[in-house]
Amino acid sequence: VQLQASGGGLVQAGGSLRLSCAASGRTFSTYAGGWFRQAPGKEREFVSAIRWSGNTYYADSVKGRFTISRDNAKNTVYLQMNSLNSEDTAVYYCAVSKKPYADYLTFEAYNYWGQGTLVTVSS
Repeated sequence: VQLQASGGGLVQAGGSLRLSCAASGRTFSTYAGGWFRQAPGKEREFVSAIRWSGNTYYADSVKGRFTISRDNAKNTVYLQMNSLNSEDTAVYYCAVSKKPYADYLTFEAYNYWGQGTLVTVSS
């Protein structure tokens, strides 16, 4: 599985962006998808995940502002980010897990990672 993340860029505080993560492979519908981010000088952290069943998970810091979704027909996971603030500035990474049951909030749950896409929020 290869992942291609896109959609990052420069946005003003309060603005929105939508990240996309396109996956190759024919069994995407059974995989879980996740987003992590790494801010300058900080460790990579969990942002959001979506199970094959559609159940979603969010970090407390983004709950109510970010929405994860998936389109299995397009093999793509999305992250809609609203009300962005400077603390959301980071490189965002998408990931896919083949494991049907796992703690999708952790790095170890994921088998494949995409390249990062930079999100910069200006104040």
